[in-house]
Amino acid sequence: MEPTDWLLTPGERGNSATRLDSRRSDRAAWSRGNLVRPLVHGATYFSELLGAIRAQRAGDLLLFTDWRGDPDERLDGPGTEIGTVLGEAAARRVIVKGLLWRSHLDRFQFSEAENRHLGEAVEAGGGECLLDMRVRPGGSHHQKLVVLRHPGRPELDIAFVGGIDLCHNRNDDATHRGDPQSMPLAAAYGPHPPWHDIQLAIRGPAVGDIETGFRERWNDPAPLTRSPLVRLRELAHGEDTHADTLPPQAPDPAPCGTHTLQLLRTYPNRLLRGYDFAPDGERSIARGYRKALRRARALIYLEDQYLWSPHVVESFAEALTANPGLLLIAVIPSVPEQDGRLTLPMNLIGRITALDRLRRAAGGRVAVYGLENHAGTPVYVHAKVCVIDDVWASVGSDNINLRSWTHDSELTCAVLDETTDPREPLDPGGLGDGARGFARNLRLELAHEHLDLQAPRTPHAPDPLCDPRTAFDAFAASAAALDAWYDDGRRGPRPSGRLRAYRPPSLSRTARNFYTPLHRLLADPDGRPFMLRRRNEY
Repeated sequence: MEPTDWLLTPGERGNSATRLDSRRSDRAAWSRGNLVRPLVHGATYFSELLGAIRAQRAGDLLLFTDWRGDPDERLDGPGTEIGTVLGEAAARRVIVKGLLWRSHLDRFQFSEAENRHLGEAVEAGGGECLLDMRVRPGGSHHQKLVVLRHPGRPELDIAFVGGIDLCHNRNDDATHRGDPQSMPLAAAYGPHPPWHDIQLAIRGPAVGDIETGFRERWNDPAPLTRSPLVRLRELAHGEDTHADTLPPQAPDPAPCGTHTLQLLRTYPNRLLRGYDFAPDGERSIARGYRKALRRARALIYLEDQYLWSPHVVESFAEALTANPGLLLIAVIPSVPEQDGRLTLPMNLIGRITALDRLRRAAGGRVAVYGLENHAGTPVYVHAKVCVIDDVWASVGSDNINLRSWTHDSELTCAVLDETTDPREPLDPGGLGDGARGFARNLRLELAHEHLDLQAPRTPHAPDPLCDPRTAFDAFAASAAALDAWYDDGRRGPRPSGRLRAYRPPSLSRTARNFYTPLHRLLADPDGRPFMLRRRNEY
């Protein structure tokens, strides 16, 4: 197997202006020799992030981007509020630089004030944090990354990339009792919504790629906002609107593992003046998925917050149609995060339309599930994961919806392991790829949790879930048992497992007739009207 079988070449990325594909002497569009670890759950990530930040000293570098940041969110108990931790790092003369999405107003259930306050906490310690609104109308900066560099100690260099924001709701663990510091979601999730999410911890040369991506945004000469009203607010609050110069970028960390990693991104085609590093935008996330899906033969495993754009799922439907043995397992939220009179039916129409398209393509080969904790409360699935044939794995900030593939800024990591997995072979269609350790272990770790199964104690021990059909049937059996227990009035012990067959709330014929044309006009319930996305097609 060659990386070009699964990963994008520089020409396939479709953005010749980025430094990502030209910064190495071999001009490869990916880096080899990385060690990538999935950190499942916010509590796992926050604990490791806290230790890594506190190990930094004067002259080290800390870079971060975020969609939302709550300065009082605790990483690991009292005294570990993220604003405090970042401010203390800056006070130790760690060079702290952050890019936060400026966000829309809080009255519209966004996070303008919180993001501004996190920036203030960073700057109080001597760091710098900019509120970045260089997006398309109605769009957002959705990337979630932290890069820690250590001049003279490159063995400590690490980057974190994934779906976990530095904010409320995220600090949950495998018990899924929720984050004590919570924001409300739909009523079904209760006062402390259980939260399922994933971040990657990355060591090796890819840390340099992730830092390069941050620097491209940081050094963008365009003003942070084009809005005169926002500029007046900047003046009123005394905000920093000009990025200071970053120190020169250190050489990439040395190879330390067997993982090949490619950064995939979405940047929109901005009206008037685009990004210097992506003047026509970048849709490499969409292109990367489409290339990988063309090789799918056995199993697509998805965990996604949305999975509701019929335009985006068309690529998955095409793969299912072309390969009669291909299976798809998807784990999504049982209930949309918002249950308002407009948002709920719009979200449901989008999801029902997308799932109908997948089932027309593959019928019973498509299985979709929600999660719940052992108390019966739905778990909000915020993870953004895709594993194809236990070879290609993607973890990042992007969802399976149109705005993530065309309109917002997104960052994801596509990972290939150079070593094959010695367990049950998986070589569908004779492609010669074989199952790879990272992708397979990620899928199995998630499956074991959802099925309430103990992982084998020894590495590479036989596991029946390695077989795609066995895994597909195990998910179906577990969900069926739990659904039957509820249908029987919850008599007797609760069956093991956390999976429920996805059953969207019903919509009346009147509601469908009203909202379906509106959905078609918008093309994506969480996306952009057609007139605003015409130049953003992937």
